[in-house]
Amino acid sequence: MGEVDSAFIQDVEHRPKLTITEAEGIPVIDLLILNSSDISTEKNCKELSSLVAEVKDACKKWGFFQVINHGVSLEYREKIELGSRKFFALSKEEKRKVKRDELNSMGYYDTELTKNVRDWKEVFDFTVENPTVVPLSHDPDDKELKELHNQWPEYPPELRDVCEKYVQEMQKLSYKLLELISLSLDLPAKRLNGFFKDQTSFVRLNHYPPCPIPHLALGVGRHKDAGSLTILAQDDIGGLEVKRKTDGEWIRVKPTPDAYIINVGDTIQVWSNDEYESVEHRVVVNSERERFSIPFFLNPSHYTWIEPLEKLVNAENPAKYKAYNWGMFFTHRKNSNFTKRDDENLQIHHFKA
Repeated sequence: MGEVDSAFIQDVEHRPKLTITEAEGIPVIDLLILNSSDISTEKNCKELSSLVAEVKDACKKWGFFQVINHGVSLEYREKIELGSRKFFALSKEEKRKVKRDELNSMGYYDTELTKNVRDWKEVFDFTVENPTVVPLSHDPDDKELKELHNQWPEYPPELRDVCEKYVQEMQKLSYKLLELISLSLDLPAKRLNGFFKDQTSFVRLNHYPPCPIPHLALGVGRHKDAGSLTILAQDDIGGLEVKRKTDGEWIRVKPTPDAYIINVGDTIQVWSNDEYESVEHRVVVNSERERFSIPFFLNPSHYTWIEPLEKLVNAENPAKYKAYNWGMFFTHRKNSNFTKRDDENLQIHHFKA
């Protein structure tokens, strides 16, 4: 990661605490019923209703939950985790052969900024759909589009194959979760599915090297996820912290073997008209051990306009947001990863009605 310089150091009020508060309260939700060949029986219908209620409670209280018995093959997860470790073990020179830039934000990167402070991490990004189409810029008058292309390294040679198979598993799980969230909002199960026809979803391989200043730096600074859902695989080291809604305390999410950590993003907050909230979170670093994680970011198509869903708006609960274009929003947020901004990065509160 190079020499420790001031670019990594967080402002005093945002530095991590040395004491850890673990998030015992973040729910662990069992999705076993969704793997049943017939969920239409009376018994299974009751179990599905109970599951939907659990999801609703977790989304309202935490904005985060963990899932077990999720149906994702452990073999695919183990293979992508091994591939990630092999890739990040390469020399800096080798990794930078697939370096991403402002024109194509897919590939390797080790100087990402969050809230204008450099993160103590290196990443490798790849899209679900290759190529993925997004606006060329975030200027509303600029109608030109560009294609994001995946860049696959020469080593390890199996990385592309394991990543492409893993992402298919993430797709299946993401639609299961979308349908549960739709049902929890009293909407038809597939109400949200159409927003993802030409999705801009991507997967990130994260590597957090040991950090000599874990009390001053963060692996990822405080932020909210701009998209719809994040499905996170983390190793046994841990480091994800969630800002508890009840008191603003930073809570460590304890790793659960083979589980995935789920959080709702900004578009779910807007679609639900603030029924659910996208919650702030961050990643702390370790002075002795490296950490790996793999988030899948489920994002809508670039041409999707995000606004509160009609069924969730009425005279007593009017729309809390003006409509905004996802592609423009996505491009604006991506650009801030590369250069410091003088103004605040675009957030959904900028579209408050």
